[in-house]
Amino acid sequence: MLDALVAEARLRWGLDPTAGVQVVAWENVAAFPLEPTRPAILVPRAMLRAAGLAGPSAAAPTSPPAPVPGRHARPTEGPLAVLRRLYPADHLVGRFGRQETSTVGALTEADAEAPCYLPAAAPEAAPASLWAMPAISARLRAPDGCPWDREQSHASLRKHLLEEAYEVYDALAAAPNPALAEELGDLLLQVVLHAQLAAEAGAFDLTDVASAIGTKIVRRHPHVFGDAVAQTASDVNRQWERIKAAERASHGLVAAEGSAEAAGGSVGGPAGTAEGGSPASPPPPRSALDGISPTMPALAASQEMQERAASLGYDWPSIDGILDKVAEELAELAAAASAAEKEEEIGDLLMVVVNLARHHGVEAEAALRAANDKFRRRFAAVERLAAERGVALRDLSFAELDALWDAAKARVEERP
Repeated sequence: MLDALVAEARLRWGLDPTAGVQVVAWENVAAFPLEPTRPAILVPRAMLRAAGLAGPSAAAPTSPPAPVPGRHARPTEGPLAVLRRLYPADHLVGRFGRQETSTVGALTEADAEAPCYLPAAAPEAAPASLWAMPAISARLRAPDGCPWDREQSHASLRKHLLEEAYEVYDALAAAPNPALAEELGDLLLQVVLHAQLAAEAGAFDLTDVASAIGTKIVRRHPHVFGDAVAQTASDVNRQWERIKAAERASHGLVAAEGSAEAAGGSVGGPAGTAEGGSPASPPPPRSALDGISPTMPALAASQEMQERAASLGYDWPSIDGILDKVAEELAELAAAASAAEKEEEIGDLLMVVVNLARHHGVEAEAALRAANDKFRRRFAAVERLAAERGVALRDLSFAELDALWDAAKARVEERP
């Protein structure tokens, strides 16, 4: 039966089976990672079963299959709705055994009772495909692509990566909505672009990126994918840090071996010896704080460092000690004489405040952003009140400004 369908698709729609074709039961469309940039033949399950092409699990389905992860935000979507998310509305749909064709947008439930053929869609016409954006990116970088994209490098794209990450961070403050999906797409574009640049240099490609993170996540969740046990989030955190510490140690060993080989090769002597035959200096030991980017926002970096230290037992036994430390740092700041001493003491005070936030389960970076936002709203209200009263802020005394501030607080509706 499939041979006949493939033969008809070759004759009528130019299918090249050697390039691959997806064969899916209509009823399984939602549960199958259908790739719209590759041709597909959709066949009712009953026909596959009659031809002996369906496994025993398909003999008597009791419920619709679960949608494939990554396309499961709307779990009750039927096959037609899924196709309309993946393909353009005017995409051709071939009907086997019938001369007339249809389009994805015009499909009806009756069409799902017969085999149909969907030719591959161009990546730019099927942007919902996870492989569309890599193809679009490669096209933009082609010799006849976009001049701007062709000029980009890893270095020139760095600022855009930070911008997009911050826009996602801001969008996360609201409930999940299409705006967040758009911002996440902008961030994903940065990943795709850097993978494209690396592929052009022969270093790695998007498959390596996916493999690296997938392998790492599976390795770091042995309580899910292995036989380890972790009953609480705290158990998971402790296990996570142990695994990361082992990874850092392993990476340090690999780096040491690589350095020794490079040294030996460069001077023509035994590996691990420097020029003149003296032993090479051992590499510095890996730290639990390695990998925290120096370009991270300072509050976020401080909290990450303290969380890693705490996971190794370096932490205050109770919050009382942190509160005492805040008072101590305030006293040291008050006693500081020079500008350099004051800067150092303010830095120490900020680190202790970050630790205080961590013990309260508060993300310090998010807390300060919220405080900034609240100040922005209240100060704007102060400016409006001053304008309504016909006065300039710079002409008011501190007491008058403080009174305006209190009035603004009463006027502005605070966020919950």
